[in-house]
Amino acid sequence: MPSITFSADDFWSLIGKKLSEDELRRLLDLAKAELDAALTSEMTVKFNDTNQPYLWSPEGLARFFRAALGKRVLPLKLQKSDIVVNVDKSVAAVRPFIACFLAKGPALSEYLVAQLIQLQEKLAENFGRQRKKVGAGLFPASGMPFPLSYKAVSPDAVSFVPLGMKQELSLKEVLEKHQKGKEYANLLKDAKKYPLVLNGKGEVLTFPPIINSDITGKVKPGDKELLCEVTGTDFEGVMLVSTIFAYALSDRGFAIYPAKVKYGSKSFVTPRVDPSLVKFDQSLVKSLLGLDLSSIEVKHLLERAQYVVKGPGKVELPPYRADVMHSVDVVEDVAIMYGYGDFHALPLTSFTPGGVESLQEFVDLLRVLCVGCGYQELMSAVLSNKQVLYDKMNVRDFGTVEIENIMSQTFSCVRTWLLPVLMDVLSKNRHVDYPQRLFEEGLVTQRGKDVVDERHLAVVSCHAAAGFTEMRQLVESILRSAGVSFSLEEFEMGCFIPGRAARVMVNGREVGFFGEVHPVVLEKFGLSMPVAGCELNLTSLRQQ
Repeated sequence: MPSITFSADDFWSLIGKKLSEDELRRLLDLAKAELDAALTSEMTVKFNDTNQPYLWSPEGLARFFRAALGKRVLPLKLQKSDIVVNVDKSVAAVRPFIACFLAKGPALSEYLVAQLIQLQEKLAENFGRQRKKVGAGLFPASGMPFPLSYKAVSPDAVSFVPLGMKQELSLKEVLEKHQKGKEYANLLKDAKKYPLVLNGKGEVLTFPPIINSDITGKVKPGDKELLCEVTGTDFEGVMLVSTIFAYALSDRGFAIYPAKVKYGSKSFVTPRVDPSLVKFDQSLVKSLLGLDLSSIEVKHLLERAQYVVKGPGKVELPPYRADVMHSVDVVEDVAIMYGYGDFHALPLTSFTPGGVESLQEFVDLLRVLCVGCGYQELMSAVLSNKQVLYDKMNVRDFGTVEIENIMSQTFSCVRTWLLPVLMDVLSKNRHVDYPQRLFEEGLVTQRGKDVVDERHLAVVSCHAAAGFTEMRQLVESILRSAGVSFSLEEFEMGCFIPGRAARVMVNGREVGFFGEVHPVVLEKFGLSMPVAGCELNLTSLRQQ
C-alpha cells in the first residue's frame, strides 16, 4: 500500500487550520489511512486502500480533510488555451493514449518539486502498475514551443540526453545503459517502435514511460511554468491521473491551461474536469446501514464526502474520483462520514451454535495422517500461472480462471491443482537437505461449463529413492486409516513416467492419482532428485 511523506506545517496551510494529533488521526481514518508514527514536523501517512489515488499527495489529502470539516471544495476552472498535442497513429500499437496541460503559478520551491515527484512516482508505481498502465512526466514549460507531437519511432532512429546523463543515447541504448531504462525495459520488450513526446522544434521532451530529457525535461526550483504529460495504455487511467495532477497544482495556486489532443480528425481536451453524474437511491441508506436519516442529513454527509447533490436520486462526483460504480458506493461514503464508531449494535434476536463442517473434519483427519507419515504442511497462494500449472508439468490446460488485469505474470490465474505448486516449492528449495516430503490441502478452481471450487490434497516426496511404490504406500495408508474403500487402476498423465502412475477410484469414480514424476518435468523445474507425488480430490472423495 502507498505511503507519502510531507511537512506538517505545509499540510496545515493547505487545510487552513492546525489539527491536534487526535483530530488528525480521526480524519485519516475517514480516508482509510493512518499516521505512520507520532506527529512531528514531518509526517508519513500510510494508505490502506488504493481506490482513491488523488489522496496520495498532501494537496489531495488536504482537499479531503477540508470537505470532511464542512468546507466546500470548489471546482477547477480551466484557462483559455490554444495548446495542441498531435498524436500520430504509430503509437496505437505501443502506448496509445496521452493527456497534457500547462500550469502557471508561483515559483517552485525545492520542497514542492520533491512533492510533485513523489505524487508522480506514487501514481505511476501503484495506480499505473509500475508505469505499464499509466506514467506521468513534468517539464519546465517557460518558452516551450508548441504544438507537441506524440509518435512512435524505431529504436535507433532518435537520440537524446536522458535525465541524469551527459551523453546522447539512442532509445535502444537508453534501455540498455540508463538505470531507469534497464528497470522498465520490459514494458517495451515486444514493441517494434518506441513512443516519444517532442516539442514544437522537434526536440525530445520524454521517452515515455522510461525517462525525460535532461535538456528539456528537468524540473527545478524556481520554475513557474510546468507542462504535465500523462501517457499509458488505459484511456480512463490516463485521464484520471491528468486530472489528479491538475487539481494538485491548482491547490498550490497554479492556473491550468488545457491542451487539445488530436487523433487525426478526432480530438478531446485534457485535463478532464467535468464531474460525473451518479444515480443514488437514498432508500439504501436505511436498508443497508439501518440509519433513518432525513434528506438534509444525507445531503450534508454527501457534501462532506465531496459530492454535489443535484436532486432526488442524482449526485455529482468530482472528476478526480473514479471509485464509484453504483449507489452502494455512495452509501459507503455516507457511512464513512457518519462514522462507523457511531453505529449502535443491535441485540441478538436468534442463537445458533457453531460447528465444524463434515468435509472439514475429513480434511483435518487427512492432514493429521500426512503429518504422521512424516510430511511437512505448506500453505501457498491460491494464485499461480499457466507456465507452472501446465507448461512445466507437461499437461494441457484443463480449464483455468484467468485474471483479466494482472499485476504480475507470476500470479495471473487461479490454481487448478496443487501438485505443480508443490513442485515449484521443491525447485526453490534445492539448497535444503533431502529427503524433502511436503503436502498441502487447499482450494482449487476449475472452469468447465461452470466454475467449480474444490478442496484438494497434494503430496510430494523428493529424494534419491523416491518412486511409485513409496507414493502408493502413502495413499493406501492414509485412505485406509480414514476408512475409505478404494481401488487402483492404470493411469497415464504427461507429468508421470508411463507405467509408473495410477488413479484412485471410489465407487467407480476417479478421486485422485499418484505416480513417479517424469524426468522431463524434473528438468523443467530444475530438479536433479527423483520425485513422487499424488493429488486427491477431497470434495469428490467425501461425496462418495
